[in-house]
Formats: sequence, C-alpha cells, structure tokens
Amino acid sequence: MTVEVGKQIENFTLQSHSGEQVSLSDFRGKHVVLYFYPKDMTPGCTTEACDFRDQHESFGELDTVIIGISPDPVKSHQKFIDKHDLPFLLLADEDHKVADDFGVWKLKKNFGKEYYGIERSTFIVDKEGKLQREFRKVKVKGHVEEALQFIKENLQ
Repeated sequence: MTVEVGKQIENFTLQSHSGEQVSLSDFRGKHVVLYFYPKDMTPGCTTEACDFRDQHESFGELDTVIIGISPDPVKSHQKFIDKHDLPFLLLADEDHKVADDFGVWKLKKNFGKEYYGIERSTFIVDKEGKLQREFRKVKVKGHVEEALQFIKENLQ
C-alpha cells in the first residue's frame, strides 16, 4: 500500500499507549491528523508533541483527532504521555509496517552513520478516510499551526 492525496487510506490497526487496539476506521466521521515521529522523549519529537498538545483544543473544535505514531513500544509511549501530559493517542508501530505503507520509513544519515528510521511526516485524513494533505520532511517549528490552518481553510 502507498498513500496518495485524494485517495482512500487503507485501514490499519496498531496498539495504543494504553494497550488497546486502535484502527484508523474507528475515527470515521472525524478528521484525523496522523503524525509520524522518530522517537519518544527526544528534543524535536517532544517539541512537536507539546505543540500538538497546546493546540489540541483548537483541533477538537474543528472535529479533528490527533494521533502520533512511532516505532517506540507501548511502555515508552505511556511514559511520554505521562511526562508531557499529552491528551491524544500514541500508537506503537514497532515493526514499522504502517510507516512503510506511508513511505516514511527511510534510510537516514546521522554523524556519518546510516540507519533506518522515521522521516517526520504528517498526514491529514478527512471524515471519509481520504488523504487530503501530506507534509513530508517536516520541520517542527510552525508545523502544527500549518496543519491547523490547512484544516480550517480546506475541511470546514
């Protein structure tokens, strides 16, 4: 599966920070912001999560759910939520299957080392489950506001 703007996103199910199985189809009838991030508790990922937390109410007013996805295990997600008071779901994609499907599991380079990991990306899904916008290679600063603005201008 690959995702394409304007097309239906294939349903997937992952385990949430609380241990529940959560499917994308559970949110039919709401807009969904799916954001993929590399790792719990790292500086960029913490900033991004806290930015989403701080705008959570604004997204809610637009009938939009926020879901974070990373390859971290459930336990790590729960600690991340507890430490930063995150009011939205974090899903564990430990085998990076969903990240592969969205094309965000990439070969990365850091300090001369190559490794596979998540390329920070956000996908906005409409109430019918169709992809309306993708943000790839996201820079954290200002990104949450950009996503919120897109929903205000295009999905209301």
